[in-house]
Amino acid sequence: MEQRTVGCSGLRVSRIGLATHTWGSQTDSDDAAGQLVAFAEAGGTLVETSPAYSGGIAQRILADLFGDVIGRDEFVLSGSAGVVAQIDAPLAELESGVPTPETTRPTIDASRRTLLRQLDRTLLELGTDHLDIWTVAAWDPRTPLDEIAATLDYAVRSGRVRYAGVSGFGAWQLASLAAIAPVVVAQTAYSLLAREAEDDFVPAARHHGVGVIATAPLSGGILTGKYRNGVPADSRGADEATAAEIRLRLDDRATRVVDALVTAADGLGTSPLAVALAWIRDRVGIASMFVGARDIGQLTGVMAAETLELPRAIAAALDDVSARAE
Repeated sequence: MEQRTVGCSGLRVSRIGLATHTWGSQTDSDDAAGQLVAFAEAGGTLVETSPAYSGGIAQRILADLFGDVIGRDEFVLSGSAGVVAQIDAPLAELESGVPTPETTRPTIDASRRTLLRQLDRTLLELGTDHLDIWTVAAWDPRTPLDEIAATLDYAVRSGRVRYAGVSGFGAWQLASLAAIAPVVVAQTAYSLLAREAEDDFVPAARHHGVGVIATAPLSGGILTGKYRNGVPADSRGADEATAAEIRLRLDDRATRVVDALVTAADGLGTSPLAVALAWIRDRVGIASMFVGARDIGQLTGVMAAETLELPRAIAAALDDVSARAE
């Protein structure tokens, strides 16, 4: 797999990154092991995890695989901090058991105390002395920007973090922090159905020498074409927790884009998924993308995008059909 330089740094990562958000929920440890080995054998290097995935199970699965299945040093490991699970249920409801997803809610906290506490816990769980990429998971309006900048600088200087980054920031928020902190990586949602990053975010990142990693490049699976003829029973659109979000995106524009992807895929002898990922891969300013897979079969489909070269005419047609209304 081709490796790319991230922004103006010396960091190099694979053009496709393996996300682990399905591990522990939709993907068991055996399937996770198969994914990690297949990804490495294909030349993939960038792997992303978070203590927030599956209540921390995903991170523990990854930790178990390091050493037993494959070496940690084989990968550029990306982690994050800044999201804390808050208990919503009254104390009386929790006395008989542990908090569940229904009784907790994520709260943003990018204070120095929380960021460093979560970083130390992540390193301990993963059995490593450093993360290659460490991102602040979301913008926190309650924490002074200078405090966040100083925390990132300290984490890098201490050696526990090689490169610092952000996720879920707006363009002005990224620019403000990158001007005073060693920000090298910026993660943002970017796909054929979510092109808002092109307006200000990607230009801001390029101006500050920050490399962009696209998240949700398949827009929740919509761009695979799986929803063309209804909602599959095993899809996110059938899950009560995510169904509303998916159905909201299934509008006329999405239909036009998916139809164009299917037509392009038929002509190229590949899948709509591969075409959608190749389009993102070739966008200006994109260093890599994080893509998750439930099983090895899905991962094989994702990896097919690596060798797919989109003809200019097809890329231009996808640009046109996915353009947002003025």
